[in-house]
Amino acid sequence: MRRLVTAIVGLCMVIAGAGTAWDGEAQAPAPPAGQAAAPAQPAARAPLPESIPVPRKKVLILAFANGFHHASITNAAATLWTIGNQSGIFESEIRTDTKWITKGSAGGGESRNLDYFDAIVAVNTTGNWNLSDEQKKEFISFIRDEGKGFVGVHAALDAHRSGIWPEYTEMIGGEFAAHPWNHFPAPVIVEDREFPATRHFAANRLVLFDEMYMPKMETFSRSKVNVLMRLDENKLGAPLNASVVGGPEPPPSPTGRGRTRVELRSDRDFAITWAKTYGKGRVFYSSLGHTKESWADPDITKMYLEAIKWVLGLTEGSTASHPKAQ
Repeated sequence: MRRLVTAIVGLCMVIAGAGTAWDGEAQAPAPPAGQAAAPAQPAARAPLPESIPVPRKKVLILAFANGFHHASITNAAATLWTIGNQSGIFESEIRTDTKWITKGSAGGGESRNLDYFDAIVAVNTTGNWNLSDEQKKEFISFIRDEGKGFVGVHAALDAHRSGIWPEYTEMIGGEFAAHPWNHFPAPVIVEDREFPATRHFAANRLVLFDEMYMPKMETFSRSKVNVLMRLDENKLGAPLNASVVGGPEPPPSPTGRGRTRVELRSDRDFAITWAKTYGKGRVFYSSLGHTKESWADPDITKMYLEAIKWVLGLTEGSTASHPKAQ
């Protein structure tokens, strides 16, 4: 009889346990009789949500030529895309036309317009870009009124010359006159070692091999910009370009008329890199970047990375003008 009662009690306990809701956790076995139960383990903490990444800035790289075509355009555009991607600071779209220089529709698919971007980098974009009047207005407003950024690389200074688009010339700070010494080991003075795009250079006097542009007297003045780098006028030899007065004699003209030659700047102020503001926007220009080799030079790529960061408003640097620094 005692065995029957014991069996019935055990069966009731099993049935009672079967009605307990399962919470998804494995149940620990009961400790043996006479042994204290193990302390309860804390519940596992739910995984924290992944941190929300800071949105990258957006940069439009213009890489085309309607004038002289530079073989380094592809190297430059690819390098700028890469440094933006690797730094995590900005992402780029590369265009070989001007279709996205608009506030309106730029086409189907994943097309963009100026509203999408925070800055424009113009890479050796020679000649007349053949923009409509509305495109010109929206391009200028992008920088001047909206406070977006612009970086001009080398031959961006050789665009819209001779009054074709005066607002562009004013925005970038001048226009191309000549490259009197062609490609040469240029004696360079870094005038502003505190600016983000030039502070990494090893010294304030350098020799950099490239094609250095001379801006026109009529449209460039250091009084309107912060000259960051210039050629050392005391170490320059005679011009090597036949189109410049003082250089080699030019070949005879096929028409029999004399060729027009460019005078060296009378102030001997050969600025090659500068920073300025244009309305609410920031503008950086450098003559560096003509050769393919320059885009493999870590000092040059670092300069342009820091320049882009500056025009995006991520760093600070002066645009105050100053006399020639030695």
